[in-house]
Amino acid sequence: MKNNTEEKATVKSGAGRTLAKDAAYIAVCVALTAVCAWITVPMPEPFVQFTLQTFAVFFTVLLLGEGKASLAILAYVLLGLIGVPVFSKFQATAAIVGTTGGYIVGFFFIPLSSFLFRKLFKGNIFAVMAGLFVGLFICYAFGTAWFMILYSRKVGAIGLGSALMWCVVPYILPDGLKLAAAVLIAPKLKKILKIG
Repeated sequence: MKNNTEEKATVKSGAGRTLAKDAAYIAVCVALTAVCAWITVPMPEPFVQFTLQTFAVFFTVLLLGEGKASLAILAYVLLGLIGVPVFSKFQATAAIVGTTGGYIVGFFFIPLSSFLFRKLFKGNIFAVMAGLFVGLFICYAFGTAWFMILYSRKVGAIGLGSALMWCVVPYILPDGLKLAAAVLIAPKLKKILKIG
């Protein structure tokens, strides 16, 4: 009886440590996403600011897996919504409700797409990369639709071509490079940290 109780206590203690470790990794990835958002390359209006946020999202998905990455994105968005300046230019709520907020909300499509591709193609790294890239393009589509709706309300009507040139086309190659960097770095760090 005593051994059974001890075993249960050990299992409970191990589960608690795992939860604490997961929470710590999620918190670190939220902080990394905020730091990457603050690193900006100024772009003239009306272009979207160039940041390293997408690198952080790719990195988080590859390091923690899609489920925990989704929690990290959720925590990041919620922090901004309650007024913590985690977005580019040290913005908070204004960034989410503004014309480019759809690209931030659209980050949720990246781990979702990665999960679907990983399940379909049995975890092949190239399939996961393809899933991340497809998720990025869904994020682009969602963000661009959001941008066009809010821009038309605030400024005036805008064509799809103009919206894509301002918000998507200049960022495709840099985002591809950020994905490649995340693929190179995250798996190695995952092995070092022994993240299962």
